[in-house]
Amino acid sequence: MNTHNTTLEQLLDIMRRLRDPQTGCAWDVKQSFNTIAPFTVEEAYEVADAIERCDFADLKDELGDLLYQVVFHAQMAAEDGIFDFHDVVQSIVDKMIRRHPHVFGDTVYASEEELKAGWEAIKSQERQAKLALNSQIANNSNETADEERQLPASALDGVAANLPALKRADKLQKRAARVGFDWPDVAPVWHKLDEEIQEVKTAVAAEDIDALEDEMGDLLFTVVNLARHHGVDSEQALMRACTKFNQRFRDVEYQARQQNLELDAQTIEQLDTLWERVKSLSK
Repeated sequence: MNTHNTTLEQLLDIMRRLRDPQTGCAWDVKQSFNTIAPFTVEEAYEVADAIERCDFADLKDELGDLLYQVVFHAQMAAEDGIFDFHDVVQSIVDKMIRRHPHVFGDTVYASEEELKAGWEAIKSQERQAKLALNSQIANNSNETADEERQLPASALDGVAANLPALKRADKLQKRAARVGFDWPDVAPVWHKLDEEIQEVKTAVAAEDIDALEDEMGDLLFTVVNLARHHGVDSEQALMRACTKFNQRFRDVEYQARQQNLELDAQTIEQLDTLWERVKSLSK
């Protein structure tokens, strides 16, 4: 066993010891898939944040934290006799080989478009196989398949419901577009955007909070559509805007401190002057 394998086995052993009901850590022992899931999501975002900041020392640590989440889930699954860490690794190994027949097999793609089409065809086959397996499991256990399992396969299958809303909207739209459910070009999207803005204004005028939430959702969904048609990742775009606002607002606070100003004592015109000054300095 090489050093890397030894280190990995050490990590797995640490996780087993932490989860030991008799000698482990009380906090780790009481955790479940549901309680750990939010930490897993948080660690994934911290990985993305380290990449955004180009902090590769931090990225190393954050990737370790994310790996620990995988190990944690795998250990809980092993305790329930469902799967273990090595099954997780085998699963991704099999998937990568299966999804890259042009690298690990004899398939030849003549273009990037053919490669993408092949990738989607393989993923579609995987979804069909998963549905068939779920149905077989339900039949073998003499259980009535739930409503979701009884539904026929959909082009939207596999888009996780708990993705960030912008990312989920983008994925749903892309899935629908693959079967032709999409505007032929960007012009109708602009018209739809104008329509949704008017509907938001109508809901505001009517002081209908429920309608406003619904229409605001439609407006955001259309903005995602517009971004997609222009080749922009809406989630990344909003994250970029948040990062920019965060930095500029901190700069406004700094400018105010330099002038012995209290932000909450300034007029909107004075605040706007500070903001515009910071914007000009950041260009």
